[in-house]
Amino acid sequence: MSPVAVAFVGYAVAFAGTLGTSLLAEVALVSLSPGEEPERVLGSLAALLAGGFASSVTLLAVALIATRPPRGRRLRLAGGPAHGRAVPVMALGVLALGQALDSLALVLGLESGSALETIRRALAGASPAMLGLAVGGIGVLAGFCEEVFFRGFMQTRLRERWPPARAVLAAALCFGVLHLDRVHSTLAFFLGLYLGWVAERSGSTVAAVACHVVNNTVSIVLAGLLGGVIGFWANLLLLGVATAVFLGVLARIRALVPGPAGGVGGCSGFG
Repeated sequence: MSPVAVAFVGYAVAFAGTLGTSLLAEVALVSLSPGEEPERVLGSLAALLAGGFASSVTLLAVALIATRPPRGRRLRLAGGPAHGRAVPVMALGVLALGQALDSLALVLGLESGSALETIRRALAGASPAMLGLAVGGIGVLAGFCEEVFFRGFMQTRLRERWPPARAVLAAALCFGVLHLDRVHSTLAFFLGLYLGWVAERSGSTVAAVACHVVNNTVSIVLAGLLGGVIGFWANLLLLGVATAVFLGVLARIRALVPGPAGGVGGCSGFG
């Protein structure tokens, strides 16, 4: 089977597996909560954690099973060039991009009724213990497993036959589709483009993992403690500032980690 076929067959298996395991986790949670309305249970932080854990473990399992040894090297889990200097800058970039996308969705009035609103509502006012579980389960575990699958497994396999930019685009699109929500999927797609570019620029999945974990963790903590920034003008201002910071970060990364003379990591790629 060609590397491209392996990537997409793996994605199909992972897609079906995450749906199945997440559904089983939610059914189990509802059955363990007698007397409570199913809608309330499914909108809770506990349901978010159960579904996130199930889907994360499924993605990681598929990536490991579908990758021949040595898995660490074939999933690009070794450090790439200039990690010490570049990873903090890359992490700042994903935070700026995430904030810009969140603020844009709020300015356009798209977040109402979306999965993002449900997630923020579940996190708002969470106890310190539950917030800690969310950081561990969604911030760290989901960030690690999703990057190992989409950038470590899928994007790497696609790169064996496709140009880097095409591989980044395809992996980001599949990453977005997995979120199964119009707004959340769109935001995930653009984050996936950046994370894919980071993986190619650094030559390693590790940088993308670090960025994803930082983005998820900061988002969870801010949503749990502050509930998010509200108001049209506040988000419009944040959109402008975050966009400027993101563009500056792209320029700084290009200076810190010179890429090849073309493709997604070089002058003719993304960013």
